[in-house]
Amino acid sequence: MLIEPVMEKLVSMRLTGMGEGLKAQQQDPAVADLSFNERLAMLVDQQWNWRENQALDRRMKAAKLRGNACMEEIDFRASCGLDRSLIRALAQESGWVSKHENIFGLGPTGVGKSFVASGLAQNACRDGYSVFYVRAQAMLRDLGLARADGSLRHLLARLGRIDVMVIDDWAMAPMTETERRDCWEICEERYLRRSTVLTSQRPISRWHEQISDPKVADGILDRLVHNAHRIEMKGESMRKRGKA
Repeated sequence: MLIEPVMEKLVSMRLTGMGEGLKAQQQDPAVADLSFNERLAMLVDQQWNWRENQALDRRMKAAKLRGNACMEEIDFRASCGLDRSLIRALAQESGWVSKHENIFGLGPTGVGKSFVASGLAQNACRDGYSVFYVRAQAMLRDLGLARADGSLRHLLARLGRIDVMVIDDWAMAPMTETERRDCWEICEERYLRRSTVLTSQRPISRWHEQISDPKVADGILDRLVHNAHRIEMKGESMRKRGKA
């Protein structure tokens, strides 16, 4: 049997994984002892795994997570006060995402808030959820630009569809009126539909003053806080420890 024409047809039908599996079978003498159904099942599994890996690769590229953060690299030995049982519970099939719950990573600069947040987000990505990472100031800047060029509705709709949105360095500076309004829109669109991860150097009690307008602050925080897991971290900066 000529394999090359079959391979070409599989590639043209976007069955690349099955084609790679067929090529591997041709090079493995032990496969000859398998039945047709067994060999077919192996090819189907190969195609399934190939598609899943391709989808994961697309999600990871779209997520734009910082560095190579992952659950396996979170250091529980560091004296930063991480609750191991909470982190493990959140990592279990990313159940917090399916329940549309939020996560707050709180603590001083450099203790690893962004790494833990990105690790949980990467885990959700591996579990099949869409993820997007952005720093708070960059998000507000992009919203301002979108408002200026008329694409704000489109951007808000896109952000509203993302399963897990990681907003790093939240509440670092007072918000303007338009920034408050844009954040309200995002929170309203995502409330009880999607999950949001916020990292902040400021305690939750001080977020209200950074949003500034009392009524808007109440609305935003009401949609963020009541169904959120809090990851409290402490200690000196890892960057300082690395230089020691």
